[in-house]
Amino acid sequence: MKTVMVIYWSGSGNTKTMAEAICKGIEDAGEKVILKDVGSASIEDINSYSHIALGCPSMGAEVLEEVEMEPFIDSIQDLVKGKKILLFGSYGWGAGEWMRDWEERMRNYGADLIADGLIINETPDQSGLDECTEFGKQLANS
Repeated sequence: MKTVMVIYWSGSGNTKTMAEAICKGIEDAGEKVILKDVGSASIEDINSYSHIALGCPSMGAEVLEEVEMEPFIDSIQDLVKGKKILLFGSYGWGAGEWMRDWEERMRNYGADLIADGLIINETPDQSGLDECTEFGKQLANS
């Protein structure tokens, strides 16, 4: 049994809701999961696990949250090479450019993205929660 790390930042709670549904999928797949807000996450959390989900909503002009999440992502750029990574987040406007930029950045760091980033407009409905659960299963089984 492996343990999967899920790290997120959420302002309104939408990305946290997505993170919790992803955790459910990981558990449904029979794996252990640790859920952390990025403010309590550390470099050791990245070093210790081979399967990691990272979540952040779109902020401002379609960028990652700049006070906690952006510095964290910057700090792990040398640690994600070869790790199975899933990116996710919510948005209220735009077309998902922040996620495409984040995917490209993580690929350039050498991360093994298991799928395109999962984005959901505003609060996830049941269909969105189901999609999150399936993504969690996919990460657990990768």
